[in-house]
Amino acid sequence: MRTIPFLALLLPWVVFAADDKPHPFQWKIERFDPAFDRLVAPDAVMEPLAEGFRWAEGPVWHDGGVVFSDVLANTAYRWRPGAKGAEIYLKPSGQVTPQPGFRETGSNGLARDPQGRLLLCQHGERCVARWENGRFTALADRFEGRRFNSPNDLAVRRNGDVYFTDPPYALEGIDKSPLREIPFHGVYRVTPAGEVSLLTKEIRFPNGIAFSPGEDILYVAVSDGAATRVMAFDVRPDGGVANPRVFFNAQPLRAPGLRGGCDGLKVDRDGNVWTTGPGGVLVISRDGRLLGRLNTFEPTANCAWGDDGSTLYITANYFLVRVRTLTKGAGW
Repeated sequence: MRTIPFLALLLPWVVFAADDKPHPFQWKIERFDPAFDRLVAPDAVMEPLAEGFRWAEGPVWHDGGVVFSDVLANTAYRWRPGAKGAEIYLKPSGQVTPQPGFRETGSNGLARDPQGRLLLCQHGERCVARWENGRFTALADRFEGRRFNSPNDLAVRRNGDVYFTDPPYALEGIDKSPLREIPFHGVYRVTPAGEVSLLTKEIRFPNGIAFSPGEDILYVAVSDGAATRVMAFDVRPDGGVANPRVFFNAQPLRAPGLRGGCDGLKVDRDGNVWTTGPGGVLVISRDGRLLGRLNTFEPTANCAWGDDGSTLYITANYFLVRVRTLTKGAGW
């Protein structure tokens, strides 16, 4: 593990709208299947909590509120119940040592490990890191001696294994970046002992990642603009994956006015998949049926449950949004 010195303080600055294209938040909850009524109440509302971010990402319930990334601002923010707006939580959150060649320097996906510590995909440092005692410690920054592209999102098993995706989105030129050392877009696992293994290199632009409640299925969202979808893999007893298959094809949903693709995703306690996709957050049954959509009218990056596990927090472009659900996230 590599420890990165960190000199910035946790700063309780409140962030107000600083967007160069300010506009009101719009929303619509769409029901496509009667089963959706068991997940989101007919009178549910989508409530904006904070705004003005450049590209909000990777929310996680942590340290008394929702911590989330602004990938372009190299900053992680925290929103706490009762607050007006969000406060800076970590700055820098991704790239600690300035260096050229990056289009996105901040943290992206966030998670907690079994000990409750904050884990981050750090675009600007090209690693998966842990934040603890005022320092970042890199859990994984190389595979077979080569630097990762830009770890994007992560999911943690109960045994402490961290599974993460590694597209090259953070690099200037993306696939054509001269900084690339690994020629494919990988999905990886790192164990608590620091052992890194490649799970698959067959997906172009793997992005969000999550486990089924029993941790026997691994879901990976694919943000490839030509084939946005959610893949599913069986998780083997040794921690590897097998039987890759398309769980949900979101490409047919792409249409004018429905912005975004499959990016971040989470799973509820019953195994339904809540993935961002065209129009906002798509809610998909465990057998692959589209049940409903939380339409944000924004390109939407990610979501995560918080509070008592029944409030879904959504990072939608400039906005942090919440909606109460009738279910709870897996693990709550």
